[in-house]
Amino acid sequence: MLRAMSNAAMRKEPGEGALRALYSFVLYLLSPLALYHLVSRGFRVREYFRRWDERYASYGTQPGRPCVWLHAVSVGEVNASAPLVNALLKQRPDIRWVITTITPTGSDRVRALWGERVDHVYLPYDLPGSTARFLQHFRPSLALIMETELWPNMLFGCRDQGIPVYILNARLSARSLRGYRLVRPLIGRALRTVECVAAQSAADARRFQKLGALPGQVQVLGNLKYDVAVPNGLDGFRAAFAAALGARRAVWVAASTHEGEEAEVAALHRRLRARWPDLLLLWAPRHPERFARVQALAAEAGWRTGSRKRDTWPRPDDEVFVVDTLGELMAFYACADVAFVGGSLQPVGGHNLLEPAAVGTAVVTGPHLHNFAEISRQMEEAGALHIGADAAAVGDALEALLADPGLRRAMAAAGSELVDQGRGALQRTLALIGGKLPAPTGTGVLPAA
Repeated sequence: MLRAMSNAAMRKEPGEGALRALYSFVLYLLSPLALYHLVSRGFRVREYFRRWDERYASYGTQPGRPCVWLHAVSVGEVNASAPLVNALLKQRPDIRWVITTITPTGSDRVRALWGERVDHVYLPYDLPGSTARFLQHFRPSLALIMETELWPNMLFGCRDQGIPVYILNARLSARSLRGYRLVRPLIGRALRTVECVAAQSAADARRFQKLGALPGQVQVLGNLKYDVAVPNGLDGFRAAFAAALGARRAVWVAASTHEGEEAEVAALHRRLRARWPDLLLLWAPRHPERFARVQALAAEAGWRTGSRKRDTWPRPDDEVFVVDTLGELMAFYACADVAFVGGSLQPVGGHNLLEPAAVGTAVVTGPHLHNFAEISRQMEEAGALHIGADAAAVGDALEALLADPGLRRAMAAAGSELVDQGRGALQRTLALIGGKLPAPTGTGVLPAA
């Protein structure tokens, strides 16, 4: 198989060997902490106790035919990759796809989206032996890495085996750039092995160059999240939701909330219900291990609480309804008058603000948005987002929006327009990588260099 890579990507730089050896030595020293992490997380999420062999690239089967490999660390990155993967599955059904994640929730999302149409394993730890076994087993002809997953041994391993690597939908916050400062000499060398960094924005492109990418490696293609697909059957979903509620009620959704935000969400709901006694909260915690705890928290507050798994739809007298499933959040966004997107009242960095905007729901968020700095800036400037400085300010914004249908409609229209204007990264990304896809089966045609 011909694997054409740029001269810059193939070149080994002075000092690489010593830096790699030091980095790998430190990883081996830290290996017991990795096992501790799996065990400690396993007590909360049982799935962390399973499939440890994949974490070390130990596979019971023989190597299969070559594949195209895509890595998406968790749920958000899997969702961002979905338009791209769906388009490529449709265009090239002959390609064998391997999609890796790191988290069980990401794994569940891969299976929910594509089932057996793709192969899925966990990405192995970035140990030299593990990365070598992974690449030898799956033999990828092309590697597509979503957003900001920069694992040096894996990148060097791809370089050594002639596998072109593209970092797609690439983002790098100022905070993340500072976090790389101690390992920048190594990360910079690894970054220069990739074919292209397809950055979300000009600011991301500049930061990748500060990290070590060469100017010729970086292109600004836009954000794949703008190409979010509105769920099929959305009108029917909304109709079933409304029928279950009966009388028209005000509804807000608290989405992708984290453990440290749960008490604040409960306090916000209590405050809002003082003005709208029949207000319904749709509550979608970020992590599945929090589903049961959030239900318990709502029940302890004295609210009648339902859940998607147990009850399917909210009952007419429910005061809180927990969305304890994966992959349905956008549909529930569409059922709400206003959405609060979590991970933003504490320094998590925020979550996807475009999903509620895409289905026509007004959006409120907290101040910690370093993972979505460019998107939040664009939405705020367009009048499609309200950023509260703290929980009290978030409550003020929610109250103002619930009280003013005209304001909600204006924000929703601005958000929908912004999403429509931002689309296009998908087609640009397909054009970027199209020449690197393996030749169609049986044609004998080699991919373009």
